[in-house]
Amino acid sequence: MDIKEIAEKLTAYCREGKFEEAQKELFAEDAISIEPEASEVFEKETKGLQAIIEKGRKFDSMAEEYHHLEVSEPIIATQSFAIMMRLDMTMKGKDRMDMKELCLYKVKDGKIISEEFFV
Repeated sequence: MDIKEIAEKLTAYCREGKFEEAQKELFAEDAISIEPEASEVFEKETKGLQAIIEKGRKFDSMAEEYHHLEVSEPIIATQSFAIMMRLDMTMKGKDRMDMKELCLYKVKDGKIISEEFFV
């Protein structure tokens, strides 16, 4: 798959809320995921596909309700692409929040090798 196909496929998966499926198909085994900052729940950097999948499962387990998900069209460069993701949700025991992130993905040898989130 070329970068355009990867970007379009990831965008489609994200719009359907199929994040784990996207990771399993599109991410390299040694991919890394970088958060804007470390928190009580997540490390700043998560290494390896299985750890990234587990991080996603943990995030999902903390959600009480998803109200709206919006994903932009990808902006594609030579070896990277970006999307804007908006997630309107309520976390368990918390107030409803409207989260917006810029998501940057780097691609090598037909797989996503890193994702980084900016708020």
